[in-house]
Amino acid sequence: MRNDFDVIVIGAGHAGCEAAYAAARLGAHVGLCTLTTDTVAHMPCNPAIGGTAKGHLVREIDALGGLMGRAIDATGIQFKLLNRSRGPAVWSPRAQADKKVYGAWVKAALDAEPNIEWLIGKAGRVIVENGRSVGLALEDGDAYGCCALVITTGTFLTV
Repeated sequence: MRNDFDVIVIGAGHAGCEAAYAAARLGAHVGLCTLTTDTVAHMPCNPAIGGTAKGHLVREIDALGGLMGRAIDATGIQFKLLNRSRGPAVWSPRAQADKKVYGAWVKAALDAEPNIEWLIGKAGRVIVENGRSVGLALEDGDAYGCCALVITTGTFLTV
């Protein structure tokens, strides 16, 4: 193995980007594994941030200094308050993003973080020693050591 990392994050969707960014801001040397940087924070379907469930999560991430809230503020094209015909307890802000600009904004924020290094390729297998994950092998043969491995493959998990 080569290029030891404190943390390797597999997947550069919303969860992976937030995990990598949080670890890097805590001082960890982070390897962020993705197939291509063209799909960082990709929104394959509805490009919305907010709503009753996801909106709550975004506010928590924002309170912890994460990226999603800042990214949608910078790239939103429509902002709306949902459920206004109901009581205030279920009112929920939602913003539509420009999908390409949103992803580019998040990638730029990650690129600006000196503790994050991109690992471009398809994750092949988790390297385990003595019952503990100690690294990641890509399908092309490259292998990277780590102290912690975070798997955030989301909708793109393939077996």
